[in-house]
Amino acid sequence: MIGALLLMASAPVSVPSRIVSNNPCIDAILAEVAAPAQIAAISHYSNNPRATSVDLKWARRFRTIGDTAEEVLMMHPDLFLTGIPAPTATTWAVKRANIRTVSVGVANTIAENQAQIMTIAEAVGNRAAGVKLVARIDAAVRDARATTKIPALIWQGGGLVPGQDSLASEMLKLSGFRNMGAAYGLVGWGTLPLEPVIMNPPRVVLSSGGNERDMVQRHSALARLKGRTTLADFPEDMLFCGGPTIIRAMARLKQIRMGL
Repeated sequence: MIGALLLMASAPVSVPSRIVSNNPCIDAILAEVAAPAQIAAISHYSNNPRATSVDLKWARRFRTIGDTAEEVLMMHPDLFLTGIPAPTATTWAVKRANIRTVSVGVANTIAENQAQIMTIAEAVGNRAAGVKLVARIDAAVRDARATTKIPALIWQGGGLVPGQDSLASEMLKLSGFRNMGAAYGLVGWGTLPLEPVIMNPPRVVLSSGGNERDMVQRHSALARLKGRTTLADFPEDMLFCGGPTIIRAMARLKQIRMGL
């Protein structure tokens, strides 16, 4: 991946000085590729300890905005970075104001996420930082890579589970696990009842938090699988975004696998 990026030619763009983002996953990439002086505002989610994918000390240096066009426009940006689930009406209004806008979608693979990193890095005028972040992700994947296929289930608060065609599923596969969410028939993210887990249990459940009721349900199910399934801590913020989060997630997955 890194060699291809170094060979790619890119058209020169002006370096923005008032970047506005309304997406917390973009914020996580901005923290790696943009100078703080370039950033005018970030997503309000990045200032929420339960929703952020960035260091809170970094996030609290900046003003925050929500999803409305009015909030974006009042910051007088020269670059607006946005992505799902931001309303399309906001993007349309900002573009109509002749503000340069870059949108990214939800990446379902590491390669897709790395392409998004380069798109953002080039937009902010720091391609080299994007290449460096991509290289760090590649190194983390190499370090965690394994050919084992240990049945594993990531179980998020509210019963949400990643299935096939998700970034979490690819990270599981690369780090030596078989994603049981996909085996249970889920595509993308979905809600999983307890029954298939009990009937065909994974070797390990990666618990990513949730409220007390969620945890009681999970532990109750696991109690019935005692001796067959292990519960491993997998922080919820490792599931919010890609970008630099992939580095931490891959390291944690390797640690879990090595501890089984």
